[in-house]
Amino acid sequence: MSSADEIDPLFLAEAQQLAESLEAALLDLRDRPEDRQIIDRAFRDLHTLKGTGAMFGQADMAQFLHDFETAFEAVREGNLPVTEDLIGLGLKARDHVLSLLSGGPVAPGRPLLDALRALVSSARDGSGEVESSAGQSFGEGWTVSFCLPSDTLILGGRPEALLDELRELGSTDLKPQLDDLPHLEDLDPERLHLRWNAHLPSTVTEDAIRAVFLFYDDGLELTVAGAATPEPVENSHNAPSDVLPQHSVRDSSLMRVSAERLDEMMDRVGELVIAEARLADLAARSGDPQLVAVAEEIQRLSTGMRETTMSIRMTPIGSITGRFRRLVHDLTEKLDKPIDLHVEGQDTELDKTVVEMLADPLMHLIRNAADHGLEDAATRAAMSKPKTGCIRLSARYSGAEVVITLADDGGGLDLERIRARAVDRDLIPSDAAFSEADTCALILEPGFSTAADVTELSGRGVGMDVVKRTIEQLRGSIEIESEPGHGTAIHMRLPLTLAIIDGLLVEVAGERYTIPLAAVEHIIEMPSDKAQEDGATRFLNIRDQLVPFLRMRRLLNSPGHPDAHQKVVVVTAGELRIGLTVDRIIGSSQTVIKQLSPLHAGLKTFSGATILGDGTVALILDVPQLVAFGQTLDDREVA
Repeated sequence: MSSADEIDPLFLAEAQQLAESLEAALLDLRDRPEDRQIIDRAFRDLHTLKGTGAMFGQADMAQFLHDFETAFEAVREGNLPVTEDLIGLGLKARDHVLSLLSGGPVAPGRPLLDALRALVSSARDGSGEVESSAGQSFGEGWTVSFCLPSDTLILGGRPEALLDELRELGSTDLKPQLDDLPHLEDLDPERLHLRWNAHLPSTVTEDAIRAVFLFYDDGLELTVAGAATPEPVENSHNAPSDVLPQHSVRDSSLMRVSAERLDEMMDRVGELVIAEARLADLAARSGDPQLVAVAEEIQRLSTGMRETTMSIRMTPIGSITGRFRRLVHDLTEKLDKPIDLHVEGQDTELDKTVVEMLADPLMHLIRNAADHGLEDAATRAAMSKPKTGCIRLSARYSGAEVVITLADDGGGLDLERIRARAVDRDLIPSDAAFSEADTCALILEPGFSTAADVTELSGRGVGMDVVKRTIEQLRGSIEIESEPGHGTAIHMRLPLTLAIIDGLLVEVAGERYTIPLAAVEHIIEMPSDKAQEDGATRFLNIRDQLVPFLRMRRLLNSPGHPDAHQKVVVVTAGELRIGLTVDRIIGSSQTVIKQLSPLHAGLKTFSGATILGDGTVALILDVPQLVAFGQTLDDREVA
């Protein structure tokens, strides 16, 4: 078996995608075992994965999948019912394929195949022969005539594997037709010229016959004739749609691009935006109308380039939820707790980097919810709860952010136990007055755990602090709500993108700062009665609503006196909003986000920095942190 590094990257990506699709089909089949379309979908994924593996020389994988496919054919024929055992074996077979692709040590796959064959055998012993999936008897059998595309060998096809498949279906009299062979001097050793005829028994379905030819599309000549098809059907292009593989017909306008190239492209666009800003600044200073016109045109082009690149990088949260369904399936068996996972807002899009980094934190939160949050079936019944516990994952847009919530309907957090544990670990003094939100947040501390026993899944106090660090690394925030007896909800607020944003450039005490424009609600003049630094209140009446505000000069410890005509930029984070007082509004601009150095990464006021058109650096204000800070400050600290 080749190592993972030696496998063609395009094949590896295709195989992993097919394996994920197969996993999703098996999990869907668990919920809807009688759904014929899902059965066909799982079989298509199996067959396509097998053929792709054979084409790229992955003989071990292709052979294993061939044997697995043969057993699974019994499901398509109605000879084997869909059970939990079958789904479990199918998922383990999928895992075995991924192990073969990884190139590392692989456990033997024979026990899985033996278990599948035992299922098929027991089903047949119990019910006898069952009709074919179409419910038809095909009389005298099938006559098949085919000629493969002439460039099959050039494209890496293996005709001998196809002939073996036909023989395994029960083909007899499989013979080549030599009448149309060209003269010896005209033979091209790299091209096929033979036509083949075969006879197959009536117990084989037409779908199974046509499935053998799935990987031979353009140029294939195929005729399948028999009792069920009195009129021959030429060309496999007309095969029934339910036997076409999910990835066999491709839109020529689509292509795969590696993540590394997308990252490099985004870096280049970021540098282009910075160069465009410098050009615009130089053009404005020069006063040359032609240079200004060129700068404006380049600005228009760079804006379009940025938007196109950003759209390419955006990925729906649904791209990672498939693995969560498998996790919940496995947890149901391991914990002996019936659990359902409900996902809402799968089409909500974030930057691909954000989505990829979210996968592990969400996996940990789901494991915690299943292990610690949800009660067992007996306890839930005693509490008049549904036997099956529910974990709900939702995603929605909220201004410039996406809010992702992971909630369960379990027993909720034991706040008194959390406080006691925090006091034992000297995290808080014994007489501390903590709010419910602050108490819930204690579970995010490193090493914190209230679990009485350490299990295979959790209880060691690691994980939740990693979740918190990951969310903060993504410039997000995390909040926890819990109601005893009714469950816990963890809300994660994350920016839409980590690369380029539209920003509002402001000035405070001669220094320039950037505020994410998507978070800006409106801008107003500072009322004269609130302009003094020693004002008695920190609230503004905006449209008949009291809005707290922060004096940025005081917050930033800026020297000097404020501008006579200060402005208030009202920003929002979720349902909360706050005003930020600044000396001057400079204007909006494209902002390329640069990460702060490790020395400054702990500053909660700023989320990053950007390079301006004149080459200087402006810090980017962290709006969610400022809003949270403004909501908790005592009046005396700000007035």
